[in-house]
Amino acid sequence: MVAKIQILVAAHKKAAMPRNENIYIPIQVGSAIAPMKLPGYIPDDTGTNISAKNPYFNELTALYWARYNSDADIIGLVHYRRFFSFSKKKDLNAILSETDIRDLLKKTTVLVPKKRRYWIESSQSHYRHAHHGLALDVLREVISDKQPTYLAVYDRNMARTWAHMFNMFIMRRAEYDAYIDWLFEILFAVEVKLQDDVEQWNTYEKRVYGFLSERLLDVWLAKNHVSYTEVPVTFMDKQNWLRKGGRFLARKIGFGRV
Repeated sequence: MVAKIQILVAAHKKAAMPRNENIYIPIQVGSAIAPMKLPGYIPDDTGTNISAKNPYFNELTALYWARYNSDADIIGLVHYRRFFSFSKKKDLNAILSETDIRDLLKKTTVLVPKKRRYWIESSQSHYRHAHHGLALDVLREVISDKQPTYLAVYDRNMARTWAHMFNMFIMRRAEYDAYIDWLFEILFAVEVKLQDDVEQWNTYEKRVYGFLSERLLDVWLAKNHVSYTEVPVTFMDKQNWLRKGGRFLARKIGFGRV
C-alpha cells in the first residue's frame, strides 16, 4: 500500500497555496479563537487539539492537531510563506513535490531545513539575545527533571553555532508520533512553570513555546540517532533584510522583549 503523505501548510490568514500537489493541506492555526473560519482550510480546533493556545504555541497547534487527527503515514509542516524547495524561485510550482519527498525518504528518515548558522554566537546566546532567557532556564530545568537522558545532548546543541529552525520538517509516522509526544511533554511542563511570567510579555514574546521548540528538534534527532537530510527553504514573500536586521539589533540590546 502506498504511504499517504500530508504536508500541513500553517496559516492564520488566506494565502496562496500549492495547486499542483494534493499532498499540501492548508490548516488554519488558532482557528478556535479566529474571528472566522477560512474556507478550504482544515481548522485546527477539531478533535483533540490545543488551537486556543496558538498565541503561545504558534504553528505547533497544527503539529499537535495532526498527532491526534491525521491518518497520514508521512506528516510534515511548512508555512504559507516558507516551503521546502530545491529551486530559488519564489514559485509554488517549484516546491518539493510528492515524488521528491518519496525519493528522499527512501534514503533518510527526516527532512529538515538547511541549518541556520549564527557564526559569532551559540544557539543559546542567540536565543538569550533575541528572547527572554528565563524561558531557556526553565526549559533546561524541565529537561533535567522529566527527560534527564536528553540533558547532555541539549547542552551540546545549545553550545553549537547552528540549528534547524522554523519547526519545519517531514517525518514518517512512527518518528512523528514519538517526537510530538516527547516535545509536548516538555513544553506543557514549561508552560506550567512560565505561565505567570509569560502573561507579562508582549505579543511576540508570548509565542515562547514555538521559539523553544525550534531548539528541541535537533536534540531529539541527535539523542535518538535519527538520520536526516537538509532541504533548502524558499521564502515566498520578499524579505526586508534591513527591517529584520533592525529588529534583531533592537532585541539584542534589550529592546522589544517586554
